[in-house]
Amino acid sequence: MFVILRRWGFKKIIIFFCKERFGMARESLFYHRLRKQIESKNKNFNQIEKELGYPRNSLNNYKTGVEPSGLRLVELSEYFEVSPSYLIGKREAVESEISEKNFHSLNFEQKMELYEICQSWAATQISKSNETNNK
Repeated sequence: MFVILRRWGFKKIIIFFCKERFGMARESLFYHRLRKQIESKNKNFNQIEKELGYPRNSLNNYKTGVEPSGLRLVELSEYFEVSPSYLIGKREAVESEISEKNFHSLNFEQKMELYEICQSWAATQISKSNETNNK
């Protein structure tokens, strides 16, 4: 093993050691969650990059553990309709999953009350929209 490592050179040995020792060889949590979101839209990285106006392979750069800028994080979270906290690993579940679990935990009466609130809200929004269009 020493002979093989000696041929690699000192920098490669250190990089190899760090990746193996500290788990940097695995994809980052951010990249993993980003990949899951991309797959959920039945798209690939290049399609998302084109839609968002990013340079080619810019999203693949996150595979090595590079973190996105704040602006890019917000853009991606808005595009995928998830929170930035979820993408960077501060929160385990996507908000829609949390909402769905909360909804399923309601009893029938609570679900009906929520339904009525939603209907009332929708009627108000339609009324406001009609008023705006009539002006």
